[in-house]
Amino acid sequence: MTASPPSAATGAGPDWPLAIYRTLREAHVTQASYVPDAGHARLIRSLHEDEGVRTTVLTTEEEGIALSAGAWLGGARAVLLMQSSGVGNCINMLSLTASCRIPLLTLVTMRGEWAEFNPWQIPMGRGTSAALAAMGVTILRLERPEEAGEVVAAAAALAFDGDQQVAVLISQRMLGRKKWVEGK
Repeated sequence: MTASPPSAATGAGPDWPLAIYRTLREAHVTQASYVPDAGHARLIRSLHEDEGVRTTVLTTEEEGIALSAGAWLGGARAVLLMQSSGVGNCINMLSLTASCRIPLLTLVTMRGEWAEFNPWQIPMGRGTSAALAAMGVTILRLERPEEAGEVVAAAAALAFDGDQQVAVLISQRMLGRKKWVEGK
């Protein structure tokens, strides 16, 4: 069983992943790391198709924080893509970027919010903001597809120009209602 992709009927706009992709490239992001996630699928495909971006599939989300730090130390900019359930895996590693004032830009697709069908996703969905805030990460929320470019641009500027750790939490409503599909 797999989750079905969002549809237009769920309110998920088709253009926001491409707006985020363009904004990341305008912010000179050349590295992207991620644990595979259906919510980021379109953005991940766009990043993979761009020969100017190096993509790395992670086994666990905290590896992406180390990769982002290494990119910055090597003169590059990176983005970490993850789902809210992966934030809990990153708590200890976030001390690296905070203590060393290394920029971190992460885009987090939320679960456990609007129309969640999987009860296992709810606890970390509720705790995502508090966990990030406890580690000093600035949190921006992306609730509307038409604001995707603007919110990600603001986050990238704050992260890369201000040496800050910034997470953009992408509302589950933007991703659309997920349903289990039999046989896939």
